[in-house]
Amino acid sequence: MTTKEIKDAIKYWKATAERDYDTMLGLFKIKRFPESLFFGHIVLEKTLKAHVVQNTKEQPPYTHDLLRLAKLTKITHNKEELELLKTINVFNIRARYPEQKLKLYKICTEKYAKDKLEKIINLYKSLCQS
Repeated sequence: MTTKEIKDAIKYWKATAERDYDTMLGLFKIKRFPESLFFGHIVLEKTLKAHVVQNTKEQPPYTHDLLRLAKLTKITHNKEELELLKTINVFNIRARYPEQKLKLYKICTEKYAKDKLEKIINLYKSLCQS
């Protein structure tokens, strides 16, 4: 990738993550908790992809696996952050398949979603500062 392509790719991933961040918050506000967490996954995925481009100077792989992306960023993540990424990975899969959605709806209370969203927001803000 050229320097311009790298800058453009990073800008793209960050801008779309920021837009999805607003969507995530809006979905929570209207009590669409599973969907909000799904967008939380997307926010972290895109933010990590921006870091992958920044650190590898290559396009990120076609994956939704947050743990794999985190490893490619070369950012040191603590155990708590890695556990969060592992948990958030599940929201991506479960939000896409009808049989899995029902399972997610049962556990995704307002309290559960709020707890996870607070953690997603904190990690997102931390990644935006790195």
